[in-house]
Amino acid sequence: MNTNNFLLVEDDDSHAKLMMLVFEKNSLPVKINRVKDGESAIRYLRKENEFTTAKTPSAILLDLNIPGIDGLEVLKIIKGDEELRPIPVIILTTSNSLVDKEKAYLHYANSYLVKPIRAKDFQTMIASVEEYWGKWNTPPAPR
Repeated sequence: MNTNNFLLVEDDDSHAKLMMLVFEKNSLPVKINRVKDGESAIRYLRKENEFTTAKTPSAILLDLNIPGIDGLEVLKIIKGDEELRPIPVIILTTSNSLVDKEKAYLHYANSYLVKPIRAKDFQTMIASVEEYWGKWNTPPAPR
């Protein structure tokens, strides 16, 4: 079985740590690479600077509220780039704003998930994300 490679773009250490623990606990072959800001996400995806050996992710978990280039701008850049566009982008954010949801889908987000407040619900959501995007979804062939 192939290992899926996810890129997590998350600046909140506690959210990232909880997600990584859920992914580690499950038995699916999913590898998580994390960056904390929009600029790093773009460099990672374009394999620039410190990310020259990065694997193209099979999915991106993208927070909207990140430092520097925000998540919506990162989404626009990804979906505006012919090489990056096929990578599924799952928005994973605390924002339940209708405006943010509309903007995300207008810029071709593949999914929009609002982080639950309760840790147990958050863990359940992440396990479901891992199962769907790591097991059931068929990602595009790496470029």
